[in-house]
Amino acid sequence: MSDFVVRETIGKVAVLRLNAPETMNAIGTLAECDALVAAIGALDRDRGISAFVLTGSGAAFSAGGNLKAMQERTGIGPQEQPEATRANYRRGVQRITEAMLATEVPGIAAINGHAIGLGLDLACLCDMRIAAASAKFAASFIKVGLVPGDGGAWTLQQIVGYPMAAELFLTGDRFDAARAQAIGLVGSVVPDAELMDAALALANRVAANPARALRLTKRLLREAQSLRMAEVLQLSAAFQALAHETADHAEAVAAFLEKRPPAFTGN
Repeated sequence: MSDFVVRETIGKVAVLRLNAPETMNAIGTLAECDALVAAIGALDRDRGISAFVLTGSGAAFSAGGNLKAMQERTGIGPQEQPEATRANYRRGVQRITEAMLATEVPGIAAINGHAIGLGLDLACLCDMRIAAASAKFAASFIKVGLVPGDGGAWTLQQIVGYPMAAELFLTGDRFDAARAQAIGLVGSVVPDAELMDAALALANRVAANPARALRLTKRLLREAQSLRMAEVLQLSAAFQALAHETADHAEAVAAFLEKRPPAFTGN
């Protein structure tokens, strides 16, 4: 794995840490995009992982894109012609979005500091978010004359609704963790020193459940965001048929009836 993304495995939980504190974990190169895409793909293939935590090294979760690289027209931003820039976004940062939406492993963003622009959108691609009290946020593309090029116009609306997403994107204002919690962007705010403990505690509560049912449930939730109810019912029936045949379902039922803790195997 690239040095840009460092992975630590703790039981059934993987911690992915963006590891460029000198740039506040800004994402500026295709190699950095590839590293995060590869790390997410590796989680999907690892059947021993039931949840992951995404966080940053140093003082930031991620400061977003690399403005110096944009000015120099290198990296994941503008190229010499608009057509090449469009292809660069598809080849680079949008592959992160696609990987995060495609993964069936539940993800928690542990927002340890600044989550700005692309960094905020990256946090929104996780299923759950916990913020350190000192964290700062901004959907700040408008401040540099840009639009959210990574799909954030969709993800932020899913979390906070259209009117609030419009306010955040159209003003570009920075806001603190307390407001992030008030608008439903993060589920909880904890003292800085307790952030990783809180994120791991939540991840372990998730990972304690049957692994195959977890992945099916996350996939169902993701698909349901863009389906009509009739389609959700069809997909739910198909996924439920699969879940009924798992060993962990049989164990859960047996443990409940026998009044004992279940012993899940991931099968």
